[in-house]
Amino acid sequence: MTLEQAFTNFQILETKRLTLRPLRITDVDAFFEIKSDPEVTIRYAHEPATSLEETRNWVEQRLIDHQNRNAIFWIFTLKDNDWAIGSCCFWNFDPTFHSAEIGYELNRKYWSKSITSEALPVIVDYGFAEMDLHRIEGLPSVKNEPSRKLLLRLGFKLEGTFRERLYFRGEYEDQLIFGLLKKEWISRTPSTPS
Repeated sequence: MTLEQAFTNFQILETKRLTLRPLRITDVDAFFEIKSDPEVTIRYAHEPATSLEETRNWVEQRLIDHQNRNAIFWIFTLKDNDWAIGSCCFWNFDPTFHSAEIGYELNRKYWSKSITSEALPVIVDYGFAEMDLHRIEGLPSVKNEPSRKLLLRLGFKLEGTFRERLYFRGEYEDQLIFGLLKKEWISRTPSTPS
């Protein structure tokens, strides 16, 4: 499968507890719960959403990003409930070098339940096995300790620091860059995690 085929033939993925499906405009209310929570958005140096309309605009833009082949989103839902509780995306694609950036967020009600730890390996595996990615990058804020720990558990390597790259609430923050290569993923993952 090519990167283009991944966009045109979106693959719903599953884990033991989760269905990872495409983003829909009907997910606005669920994402407003996530995007309006300052405890969530501070982790990626953004102010919380203040209106449903703001979140609707965000969802609409992500759908446009998908149409334009700029980002592909998987929405986390529990298998017995289609309500969006989080998401993971590949974006900042570089087709020439077969690389992409990974991003993710989770409704705070589901923190400390290993939801993201369960979903991301399946998505990373799909990126390498089906989307022909050679390299996946993660760029968390230096202050986002849970994200740093998750990337390390997945086998990402800390490659450097973008000094004072983020500006949030009147202060500059460092941003870290983690990288994971396909050969590293294959060597530590004999089959698709579930």
